[in-house]
Amino acid sequence: MFEVKDIKETALAENPVVERMSKYNHEQLLFCNDNATGLKAIIAVHNTTLGPALGGTRMWSYNNELEALNDVLRLSRGMTYKNSISGLNLGGGKAVIIGDARKQKSEALFRRFGKFVESLGGKYITAEDVGISPQDMTWVNMETNNVVGLPGKSGDPSPVTAYGCYMGMKAAAKIQYGSDSLEGKKVAVQGVGHVGEYLVKHLKDEGAQIFISDIHEETLKRVSSEYGATVVGLDDIYGIDMDIYAPCALGATVNDATLEQLNCAIIAGAANNQLADESVHGEIVKSKGMIYVPDFMLNAGGVINCYAEVKGLSAEWAMGKASEIYDRTLEIVNRSNSEGIPTYKIANKIAEERIESIGKVKLPL
Repeated sequence: MFEVKDIKETALAENPVVERMSKYNHEQLLFCNDNATGLKAIIAVHNTTLGPALGGTRMWSYNNELEALNDVLRLSRGMTYKNSISGLNLGGGKAVIIGDARKQKSEALFRRFGKFVESLGGKYITAEDVGISPQDMTWVNMETNNVVGLPGKSGDPSPVTAYGCYMGMKAAAKIQYGSDSLEGKKVAVQGVGHVGEYLVKHLKDEGAQIFISDIHEETLKRVSSEYGATVVGLDDIYGIDMDIYAPCALGATVNDATLEQLNCAIIAGAANNQLADESVHGEIVKSKGMIYVPDFMLNAGGVINCYAEVKGLSAEWAMGKASEIYDRTLEIVNRSNSEGIPTYKIANKIAEERIESIGKVKLPL
């Protein structure tokens, strides 16, 4: 377990851990530590009304454990809403491993993490997320069967995530421009890891003009060369002339500072928790006439892919289900326009109504 002294005492005094859990109505947090392997992780189970909490594991070099805690709480809540709005019989959970994914991975670390997942008795099912590969999940699987995204099964969920994001982007374009064609549209993709690169490929195939940024120079050069995308600086991407902003890295990039620079008609990307404060920035985005496609709905292709593995469904089923994000986007944006409220509120309401409805006949795990 993490020692309380490891987190700034003043921050904890102002926002104790259980208070943070209750803010988003979480069911359970598991703090994981293993000195022998160097593992430091947090598993958050947000809600199991619809079924076991499924959500990926992220490995990231957080500045401190409080930052990691905030991330896992927001991400796990997002998974509950994502699974609900996608019509899946799954609850929401997430895990974060604190560390450098390029330097600190080992079989021992992931197997130890697998033991912690197993200790939850099936309440949490894990998968890949940022910094995690199918091989890493193979090591986790040596200690628990509560893992999906394995090689030879559904595998890397990134292609399905990117496809769903692409379909939602096209639907937003149809409403904003009168046509869902992205040919000639200027699209800024922030983050060209697994999902971002697949999205870039879809955009290139349709003839979009693509701008990219990423923290990894080697990835930038390769993706730029292969797809003809224009590289822009990490801080410059917000201010370029674009039609669509597609955040595909970490969250909270739609905030006070960036909204002063963003000059786009659509925000549609695969990152989680794109709005730094949804109640504030969701309103600002709408007031500017931008269409914000709610991230937890748009990037649901990955969990759809994982659900297919859990239920023994085909890859074709997963892609077909991800294509439904097009119609869901139309529904949410049209309702937002007709009711005069931000898209995130519409999406939240749809997800919450399903959880409340099923909760009347199904007790949490």
